[in-house]
Amino acid sequence: MDNQTPLLTARGISKQFAGVEVLSDVDLDLMPGEIHALLGENGAGKSTFAKIVAGVHQPTRGTLALRGETLEIRSPLVAQNLGIVLIHQEPISFPDLSVAENLVLGRKSGNWLSRVPWAEIMQEARALMDMLGVSIDIAAPMRGLSIADQQMVEIARALASDARLIIMDEPTAPLTPREVETLFDIARRLREEGRTIVFISHRLEEVRQICDRVTIFRDGNKVATEKIDDLTDDDIIRLMIGRPVQKYMHKHRAEIGEAALDVKGLGLPGKFEDISFLVRRGEIVGLGGLVGAGRTDVARALFGVAPAQSGTIAIDGKPVTIHDPSDAIALGLAFVPEDRAVAGIFSTLSVEQNITAAIPGKIAPGGFIQRAHERDLASKSVKDLSIRLASLSQPIGELSGGNQQKAILARWLHTDPEILILDEPTRGIDIGVKAEFYEMIGQLAEDGRAILLISSELPELLTLCDRILVMSEGRLTAEIPRAEATQENVMQAAVPRTGAAA
Repeated sequence: MDNQTPLLTARGISKQFAGVEVLSDVDLDLMPGEIHALLGENGAGKSTFAKIVAGVHQPTRGTLALRGETLEIRSPLVAQNLGIVLIHQEPISFPDLSVAENLVLGRKSGNWLSRVPWAEIMQEARALMDMLGVSIDIAAPMRGLSIADQQMVEIARALASDARLIIMDEPTAPLTPREVETLFDIARRLREEGRTIVFISHRLEEVRQICDRVTIFRDGNKVATEKIDDLTDDDIIRLMIGRPVQKYMHKHRAEIGEAALDVKGLGLPGKFEDISFLVRRGEIVGLGGLVGAGRTDVARALFGVAPAQSGTIAIDGKPVTIHDPSDAIALGLAFVPEDRAVAGIFSTLSVEQNITAAIPGKIAPGGFIQRAHERDLASKSVKDLSIRLASLSQPIGELSGGNQQKAILARWLHTDPEILILDEPTRGIDIGVKAEFYEMIGQLAEDGRAILLISSELPELLTLCDRILVMSEGRLTAEIPRAEATQENVMQAAVPRTGAAA
């Protein structure tokens, strides 16, 4: 097949959920040997389109053709057999199987009498990890890996499949800059081999770095397909959200009060040690560093998920002990986790059940759930946070990532927390919804709440935070006031140093 004939042709692709059309009459050609970006706000339809191509969803109407042959892609297994692989935004794996076992699932033939070729499996797994330039224990269970490492395993599994069409849905969100560059090098090599890559991202600088063409979705419709070099960033943003976004990143000016959270000498062997800092009322304190520096471990310790073994925590000047999350909630803490798919949402429960999950006492006084009150509370949150959904009763797993994140934030706001720990709250969220999140975070600080913001996006930390704490290899390496913070000095403090360089 020549490079002028589409690898995949979509015509009139539409999809409804709960009677609401989320994708409407999309026509798109994907060419061999190209990297094609899909852009749009959360809920615009880009991930739904990708999942239809990958067999996860079936279109309500429309047709797909592969190499000119019209076909139905009834399942991800059918898609895989056709040479189509989807790398999901949230890593999907078998948590109790090893990394090596996850890498070969679905690709090894045999029958019930066959012996498992363990040596071959381990050799192949090591080769894939070496190709990606990462040091992951291939014998370790997936359950214990970080989100970044889980994503690298998912990428390796897709690359091992010899697929002709690889769909990457926000693959770089949890990765370090070095891992991103490695992934991009591999993507360029695959393009040179004539393979097609669909790249879904909210990071325009990445799209410009790697993509040939871009298709932009808005409100379930395809609004443009252009060469990336023919569009400015302002053009892209205007097409995505239907309006220009001016100065969407700005710092609220909150009055900073007394210390709400005072941490001294916090330590957890193998994770972090000697962590000391303050967060005051009305203050946004950033916690920066590279993936694996220990930032999330500190957050989990503060919330009682994996408590520290040394050090002290004081809230409003009073020493406290936090054994588990129920202790933390009772003390006025809230935690929006990094991994929303595993630790944030209850994917099969409804939106309203997810929003009210942290306040059983409010919705079920006396032990019986008051459904009308539950719905009223959830409805108010949906309105206040502009959560886009078909129905309060639909499973939250059907919502876009940004709307799931809003629902998680709504859940914790119902507990009326004094201290919020936000771990990568805008990961995988488009530029328009980021603007809304920044406004919400700023308003929470103005209301007198103390906020600890963990983020891998330096512009986010530099814009929102009053101070930035930096971690490297489990230790605090810097505390930088807002007026002195730059991308350069934050990164200098984040990069591990050994020997004479230290």
